[in-house]
Parts: sequence; structure tokens; C-alpha cells
Amino acid sequence: MRTMTWKTMRGAILLGGAAFVAAGCGGDGNDGGSGSGLSGTIRLDGSSTVAPLSEAAAETFQETESDVRVTVGTSGTGGGFEKFCVGETDLSNASRAIKEDEAEICEAEGVEYEQIHIANDGLAVVVHPDNDWASCLTVEQLKTIWDRDSKVDNWQDVDPDFPDEKLELFGPGTDSGTFDYFTDVINGEEGRSRTDYQPSEDDNITVQGVSGNTGAMGYFGLSYVEQNEGKLKAIEVDGGDGCVAPSVETVQSGEYAPLSRPLFIYPSAKLLEREEGLAFMEHYVDNSAAIAEQALYVPLTDEQLKIAEDAVEKLKG
Repeated sequence: MRTMTWKTMRGAILLGGAAFVAAGCGGDGNDGGSGSGLSGTIRLDGSSTVAPLSEAAAETFQETESDVRVTVGTSGTGGGFEKFCVGETDLSNASRAIKEDEAEICEAEGVEYEQIHIANDGLAVVVHPDNDWASCLTVEQLKTIWDRDSKVDNWQDVDPDFPDEKLELFGPGTDSGTFDYFTDVINGEEGRSRTDYQPSEDDNITVQGVSGNTGAMGYFGLSYVEQNEGKLKAIEVDGGDGCVAPSVETVQSGEYAPLSRPLFIYPSAKLLEREEGLAFMEHYVDNSAAIAEQALYVPLTDEQLKIAEDAVEKLKG
């Protein structure tokens, strides 16, 4: 059972981080130092879905290694790989696996990396809390709404039994791995989507849009639903075997199909050559279960965790 939400945990972590910053700026040196004495800057960017995990890992790491600065940007999965593959960042957060053309750019630029499965996630389709008609939608209905060239702009276009309510759509931008994954499993082709919706790489914009409009719909990572309890309602999805609500349990079991997915981090080989980089990666993977659960994601299975741990051991070599 969870005793702390991500919002609560993040606040506590930030307070802890602020205390270390204050100590570093004006302390008398009697605060226990900075862990093992590591220093440097580690630059992360990429998926906004993976960002809360990486932020939690960074902030808890900096509680003991306060001289290591870890920054986390949110350019979207595609935008993150653009920076990563030209050496602008040390680690890329990704809500999908790296694409062939992205890997080719990395190779051409001499950027070597390791793919590490760090957590699991489900994509939630969300509506306004006052929406009492769309408790479950089929994949086919979602495709009708979101497919390329769709003209659906009223809930009655989805189901004649639904009310005459204008449908407004919010979602991730085209650089987002969430966009890639959703369009692939719902519309049948990655990137295949209507364009007349309000896109943003910041999922909080979707939260604001859907929570402020009774007829709105959006989609993003499951964690944003639990972070914004009361502002949104996640609907059940029927992938062919009946309506299933998105939850940690249904994502872990695979019941919530087809909107479940793995989340990745891509550390560069150069990062792992640095002592502080290797220490950060060990911290991230060793604490992945606690970070995932407290951040309201789905932790790795024992088998997945073993693979991640083996990857870090390989990088040590």
C-alpha cells in the first residue's frame, strides 16, 4: 500500500535538496560533506513521462552527492534523442525505444549508449470529472476520435447515446514518445493522428485543458492521473476483452491493453566513464522499485530488474 503520493514525496525531496543547496552555499562544512566527494554535472533530457522518475533519482542522489548537479529537461522523447545523439546531453529519457534513424545519427556522431528498461507505465485516456457518459471506450471509438483526418468534434459523433457536447482534444506533441506509442496502438500507425487538437510536450497543459472543459479529452502517462486526483477522470478502455481501468495492477499484469508500455533511460558510454556518472546510474537502478512506486509508476518485475542490473554491471566493465 502506498503511504505517500508522488506530489508529497517530490515536495519532501525538494525540501531536502534545498537544505543541501543552502548548506553548500553558506554552511560551515560540518554537515557531513558531499558523500564520497564526487562532483560534476549530469545532463538529462527527453520524455516528460520519464522525467518524474529521473527527477526523483536525481534529487535523492544529490542528497548524498550534493556536489553533483543533475539537470532534467523535458524536450519529449524525440527531442531528447536529437540532443543526445549529438552529445549535448549525457542521458536520454524515453517513453519508447530509440528509432533506427535516431540510432544511425548516434552512430554517425560516435555516441555509444546502453538501453535500460527502468519502469513500466500505462497511458491514460482522461476526461473531465463531470463527464458521466464516457466511462469506457473501445479502441475503435478512440481511433474514430483520434485518427488522421477525423472530423469528430461532438460526443454524439462517438456514440449517439452520448450528449450533444462539443469535444475538445488535448495531447502530447509529435516529439513525444507518448504520441508515438498512442498513435501506433490506437490508430494503427506511429504518427498517424489528426492535427486539429491542442498539442504540448508539457503534460500539465493537457491537465489544465481537460480539467477546465467538461467536453474535453486527452491522454498521457498514468502517473499524471494520480498526481491530479479530482481534476481528471481516467476512462476504462476495451481492447477486445472488456473494459479495463488503468492502474498499477492492470498495467503490471498486462490486462490494460493496448495502452501499457515500458519506459527507458539511455546513458551514454561517456557518462559511465565518469565516476559520478556510474554512481548515479547505480543509484537509479538500485532504487528503481522505490522510485517507481513512490512516483506512481509500475515497478519493474524481478526479471526486468535483473536485466537492468546486469546492464549496469556491463557498463562498469
